[in-house]
Amino acid sequence: MASKGTAVITGASTGIGALFAEGLAARGHDVILVARNAERLEATAARIRARHGVAARGIAADLSDPAQLRALEATLAADAGITVLVNNAGIGATGTLAQTDPARLDAMVALNVTALTRLTRAVVPGFLARGAGRVANIASVLAVAPEVFHGVYGATKAFVLAFSQSLRKEFAGTGLGVQVVLPGATATEFWETAGADVGNVPPEMVMSATDLVAAALVGFDRGEFATLPALQDGAQWEAFEAARQAMMPNLSTSRVAPRYATPQAA
Repeated sequence: MASKGTAVITGASTGIGALFAEGLAARGHDVILVARNAERLEATAARIRARHGVAARGIAADLSDPAQLRALEATLAADAGITVLVNNAGIGATGTLAQTDPARLDAMVALNVTALTRLTRAVVPGFLARGAGRVANIASVLAVAPEVFHGVYGATKAFVLAFSQSLRKEFAGTGLGVQVVLPGATATEFWETAGADVGNVPPEMVMSATDLVAAALVGFDRGEFATLPALQDGAQWEAFEAARQAMMPNLSTSRVAPRYATPQAA
């Protein structure tokens, strides 16, 4: 199979990221896997090479560390063979804002927001120069329902959705594409690292990582922008987006809305 270029997947040593890497390798992409655990990365890369006959290698990096993030940015920016970036790496937390260690908040923002943004910025100039490329950002349904789980985690995923919407407009007519995936509760190691137990979530709400990624890759193949694998009625998302678009032209005007007019003295 002729290579379709290189796909870079973050958080790729296990779970959703590893499955994304498998799926893209099966489609003919060479892959670069990024995560902190070098041993797991090499095991996943070796499995992909054996199964799919593509080039696969790992880059061990802690994306919440500024120096390691800058080094990865430089590596990606210099690689003209990259055609896909999957921003999957992320962490969560449990409890309330007041209960959460500030260091954990910093780590969530650093990984879920800063690293995702910087890595996208690293590859986009090359994509634009070549007139082709895809960015797939793994967000969450909490992007539109942040009150359901940890508020800061939901807010970081709302950023991912908003950033993807902006990129979609920015990329129009350039040959570049963007996908944002909004999973619901998914059975992965995310829960353990967040300090939660997925067993406490009703099983009818929890999707397997295999099913989640299979659906996400169907959306990827279709060139879909927003992929919500668990949403049974896609028309609900279309209505949500249509309402947002309808409101957009009215969000900034020179006149104060009548409901905020200063009451006149009697």
